[in-house]
Amino acid sequence: MNVLEVASLEKRYKEKHAVKNISFKLKQGASTALLGPNGAGKTTTLKMLAGLIKPTGGRITTSEPSKDIRGMIGYLPQYPSFFEWMTGKEFLIFSGEISGMTRGNSQQRADELITLVGLQDGKGRKIGQYSGGMKQRLGIAQALIHNPRLVILDEPVSALDPFGRREVLELLRMLKKETTILFSTHILNDAEQICDEVLFLHEGRLIEQGELREVKARHQSSRLTLHFSEDSKTFIPFLTEKDWIHDMISNGYQLSFKVSDLDRDRARIFALISENGWGVTKFDSSEQSLEEVFMEVVKE
Repeated sequence: MNVLEVASLEKRYKEKHAVKNISFKLKQGASTALLGPNGAGKTTTLKMLAGLIKPTGGRITTSEPSKDIRGMIGYLPQYPSFFEWMTGKEFLIFSGEISGMTRGNSQQRADELITLVGLQDGKGRKIGQYSGGMKQRLGIAQALIHNPRLVILDEPVSALDPFGRREVLELLRMLKKETTILFSTHILNDAEQICDEVLFLHEGRLIEQGELREVKARHQSSRLTLHFSEDSKTFIPFLTEKDWIHDMISNGYQLSFKVSDLDRDRARIFALISENGWGVTKFDSSEQSLEEVFMEVVKE
């Protein structure tokens, strides 16, 4: 079952065509990452889904009977703002009330979310005293206050230090069990840890989409890395003539390259090392990361 479906969605700002005819579906219970570099159109797309800006063309549909779908969505902008003189719990109660909840229900839900996002020790402190990670966890709790069917998070970890980023990524991994999540990021390695589905956005166009494992399988190639006891450039002439070696990169004592069949070509490399007596100190083989897959798709 799909929580939300997007068909031929577009957004123009005078001369700028920010989002160009994109279509996708969000599966209920899935965590979907909207991926792309800064300026790709991620924030514009999320704001259209959240009802904050009006599309130039296309449609957004759900199973909700109401035409206004904002009630089913929780949203956290890239740069959230808070009333820093409020405590964390006061802010959540306030957020619940302005979303239409009664004060009693807001208080009960606030207590549940404070436990869920791990802010028990900070619930009575002023938000102005919160760390970046605590504010982001509070922002996620605010997005969840009215029990939305879909939570939209715009770059939820980009402004955090490594510790805060780890906190929020762990929280997102846990929230996958609670609701459907759509989040944007330009840090593809973070997305790879927690998402089920991916949407690749580049210059306003959706260039790839699907389940993470399927997308990686469609574009996957393996890379071998040799660590030599001398400058790796010495060995480039011996390898460039091999038609099964591609995209060679030399970096000091390391030489890496792509192969199409990992098992077969790994055996070929072992044979070359043995026959020529190369001083190889270490041998690594690995599959491409999500970031490398994205770069491959962009080139195509």
